[in-house]
Amino acid sequence: MAEYATLKIGDREVQLPIIRGTCGDPAIDITRLRELTGYIAYDPGLANTAVCKSAITFVDGEKGILRYRGIPIEQFVHKPNFVEVAWLLIFGRLPTRQELTRFSEQLTENELLHEGLRLQYQHMPVDAPPMAILSAMLNNLACFHQQLLWVGDEESLEAAAARLISKVRTIAAFSYRRSQGLPFIYPDPHLRYCANFLHMMFSLPYKQYVITPEIEDALNLVFILHADHEQNCSTMTVRTVGSARANVFASCAAGVCALWGPLHGGANVEVIEMLEQIHKGGMTPEECIRLAKDKSNPFRLYGFGHRIYKNYDPRARILKDTCERVFATLKHHDPLLDIARKLEELALSDPYFIERRLYPNVDFYSGILLRAIGIPKNMFTVCFAIGRLPGWIAQWREQHEDPNSRIVRPRQVYVGPVEMPYVPMDERRTS
Repeated sequence: MAEYATLKIGDREVQLPIIRGTCGDPAIDITRLRELTGYIAYDPGLANTAVCKSAITFVDGEKGILRYRGIPIEQFVHKPNFVEVAWLLIFGRLPTRQELTRFSEQLTENELLHEGLRLQYQHMPVDAPPMAILSAMLNNLACFHQQLLWVGDEESLEAAAARLISKVRTIAAFSYRRSQGLPFIYPDPHLRYCANFLHMMFSLPYKQYVITPEIEDALNLVFILHADHEQNCSTMTVRTVGSARANVFASCAAGVCALWGPLHGGANVEVIEMLEQIHKGGMTPEECIRLAKDKSNPFRLYGFGHRIYKNYDPRARILKDTCERVFATLKHHDPLLDIARKLEELALSDPYFIERRLYPNVDFYSGILLRAIGIPKNMFTVCFAIGRLPGWIAQWREQHEDPNSRIVRPRQVYVGPVEMPYVPMDERRTS
């Protein structure tokens, strides 16, 4: 039975349909709002607006729930396989053994970059931001894979996804090697996805980088936990660009640009720099908590609170446990982890944080874990992008297959001059 919400404007009432998904908040369909009332909706940041129906990822921020295609995120922890999760997100089901083997083989076959693409590194500054390189190179993939600009079936989508997901590691690793003045290390077809990325990052021509199972699993988890997260800024960017029927390479390159913004992709760098500042400055965690509550003090406690989660971010819990395992395996002590543990302990018992529901988020521990793996700070957001790429592809696909999808074209509330005459140059006054 259809449900409706009644909107009253002055003496007029209109009935607007209510849409209910399988989980989450119900929505009021305002598709015909302007047609029926002459009004438009005003929602800066789209915090109260559903821009699509999606079957990919579900987040319940009140309960601290994250599911990929209905599977709780916690169920990917024990045998983490980023390639399997990528398939799940893109194709909507867990792969069979045969499908996973075929897709893994496609990733291996597409690891190398076209020489024309590789030579472009020579024309970029050595200190070029890795995210700038990543965006440019993903966009340029369209030049070398023009047969995949228009993806019309599952086979061609699989081919495009394999190229993007495979080559993004090579692009990222090569950008790091160039920044360090090191020769490029080509991918090893005998290594799995995450191990191969670390090999290209850290091996030397005369010495193979040794990758332990614990480190490989940890990087798999980092990528898995960042693989998708509903309609965030970069995902919405991919959908916005894709709504114009832009190809998947251009759409994902646009997603990288959005992720590059410090309000979206750079938070774990801010957490690490904050922890380093605390450690070097000799501040105590107790003092940090006190300063964080003082609005007149410029000190900011990064890594707490989230736009969606009003409970403990499930990704943060997994990353914290992974940090403990990795450091125990490496038999390595990091004072930043000690500080982070104490900050969390103090915050979770402090009324200020409890009342405001400020819990550790995914960025609080991800930087510490990436640092333990050996990833430098300027590559943190690149790793975020590698992990998020399958989610972007899945969202792009879902939008393109949605018969109700339209080009994104929001309205505005205009607040400028009503009408102004054009003033000839000689008659204009200087201010």
